[in-house]
Amino acid sequence: MLSLSLACWGYDRVAAIKDGAVRIEGVDHLAFLDLRVEETFFRQLRFKEFDISEMSLSSYTLSLDSPDRPFVALPIFPSRMFRHQSIYVNTKSGIKSSADLKGKRVGCPEMQMTAPVWQRGIMSEHYGVPFDSVEYFTGAIEPSNELRTEKVPLDLPSSVKVTPIGPGKCLSHMLRDGEIDALYCATRPSTLGCGTVDHLFPNFVEVEKAYFAETQIFPIMHVIAIRRDVHERHPWLARAVCKAFALSLDKSYEALNERAALRYMLPWLQQHVEETKQALGSDRYWRDGLADNRHVIDKFLSYSYEQGLAKRRWTPEELFAPSTTQAFVL
Repeated sequence: MLSLSLACWGYDRVAAIKDGAVRIEGVDHLAFLDLRVEETFFRQLRFKEFDISEMSLSSYTLSLDSPDRPFVALPIFPSRMFRHQSIYVNTKSGIKSSADLKGKRVGCPEMQMTAPVWQRGIMSEHYGVPFDSVEYFTGAIEPSNELRTEKVPLDLPSSVKVTPIGPGKCLSHMLRDGEIDALYCATRPSTLGCGTVDHLFPNFVEVEKAYFAETQIFPIMHVIAIRRDVHERHPWLARAVCKAFALSLDKSYEALNERAALRYMLPWLQQHVEETKQALGSDRYWRDGLADNRHVIDKFLSYSYEQGLAKRRWTPEELFAPSTTQAFVL
């Protein structure tokens, strides 16, 4: 009897796996741990507690530089998000446009965190703000008794200035008080709307739609990864997990498109769904698999290498279990 653990936040696209409506072939018992991503990443990267887990795309990429390469990723992307909306500024810092970020003090929780990797890359490529043209401050976003440090050891270029914030400090308060000028992050700082904190792009929906129209990139944040020792014992598991997540994704689309009664607490859900389909050009705009996402992964890998995080320029094919990037044909 095979019993495995899977740590993943309880997104709509994994709900059918969580509640048992979809089973992973060959797995007799699955312990699904519905954890916030911060906890999952910390526990898996530091202690390798889970057989299968959601994992930061950036952290996974950097884990490939270690001799043992402790994880094997699958082309399953439980978290995607446009990140222009997650860049915040102090309204008194003199930042009137994106170009004004050059030379400023920018907070980000961790340099290797996936969201800031995308944000630094986008700001450099599309707005003329090179990633090493600002001074970075890293640490907890909100007040904490614990210091937040990088989950993966880094060896950044000498041109990059990074200062960890000290005990008792947090980035959201530093942004409010003008100790930093901007914040690259994934979560919304608690000080947003306090009078001195606002979005860099107040019209971020229009900006992000335009970005997609130009690049066809819907940024990937997380992958699903199997601990390497588990993958080596059960090489069939990678394909089985992909099949289960594909079935669960199908069920989430069914719920999203149901109109007899609202499955989600959004009064104008149908309009929002239709606008999203139009903007992203597909009825199935959230897709897994390497074939449909190779250009997205490749862009992220270029950013990771250019920013001095990854030690080599990986190709998208090198990231994933080979059995999940090929398929049989009748």
